[in-house]
Amino acid sequence: MKKLLAVLLFIMMFGLYSCEEWGDSGEEQVRNQTKKIMKEIDAELGLPAIKNFSEKRFLKMVLELRDQPNLINYAYLFAENSGQLIFIGKCIGYGIPYATQYTNPSKLAADHSQSTALPQADPNGLYSPASAEGTWLMLINPVTGKPEATYIEPKIIVSRFPLK
Repeated sequence: MKKLLAVLLFIMMFGLYSCEEWGDSGEEQVRNQTKKIMKEIDAELGLPAIKNFSEKRFLKMVLELRDQPNLINYAYLFAENSGQLIFIGKCIGYGIPYATQYTNPSKLAADHSQSTALPQADPNGLYSPASAEGTWLMLINPVTGKPEATYIEPKIIVSRFPLK
């Protein structure tokens, strides 16, 4: 009887261990429940009736503008203390956020059963930050008429037309 009880106890303990190891954790149960609720919401409400795709069309226009190599714009600093715009010059294109990277900022490193994103250096051997306040702006030099890279820390406004 004691052997049978010991075997049953062993089976129960192994069963509980395997349920904990392989079964749904609390997080997985919540995730599954959320998926179920989201399916119900989608079935009840459906997707929005978007017919004109205006936002996508506008974004396409912006991306195409950004790709023009001789796009002349007007750059202004925004003085937060006075709310005034201060004209700093004509520029080519729009500002590029300082943290923008030319290469992929991370690479996947596989370690047995899981992958981890590791930082990857830029072509100059440096690691760019995930975010930064500055902006690179191709200001047109008023003396030479040629664009020159200018680093700007304050917030700027770049417009296709002069602002007042």
